[in-house]
Amino acid sequence: MRYVIKQKWLSIGDKYFIRNSDGEDVFFVKGRALSLKDKLSFQDMEGNELAFISQKLLAWGPTYHVYIRGQHYATVKKKLFTFLRCKFEVDIPGPDDLLAEGSLLDHEYKFTRDGETVARVSKKWFSWTDTYGVDVNPGEDDVLILASAIVIDLACHNSRNSGGASSVD
Repeated sequence: MRYVIKQKWLSIGDKYFIRNSDGEDVFFVKGRALSLKDKLSFQDMEGNELAFISQKLLAWGPTYHVYIRGQHYATVKKKLFTFLRCKFEVDIPGPDDLLAEGSLLDHEYKFTRDGETVARVSKKWFSWTDTYGVDVNPGEDDVLILASAIVIDLACHNSRNSGGASSVD
């Protein structure tokens, strides 16, 4: 399934709209303003929370927890010691961990599991700032991959987390 993630400009708190390949709004992600750490609610268009994302403070590198139905579901963490590439690990309890690697700052990367690509993120088809596409392979957890892509956007582009790069141009 192909999705388009667009961050809303000039809003209080982080806000993302996610559309499907037909251009229909399917998800909305709303961040809490004036918070010491990032907290986001990932919702369907009826306002039902599908996931909650919370940044962990006092961690070595950007670290976020993803909760589904109130239960910890995954931890998304930037790998600190990588050679010439930026990488994020999506740690899921059990054997299904994901790795996101590529040009994360340019929104050109892929999610892999055991070396097999399960999703791709690309900004190359979009000229708008903070708009990028996410192609998720059939059978994959769309909400987890989309939430992880938003976490990577926050960690790589948010001024609180990246030493000055802004998430809103």
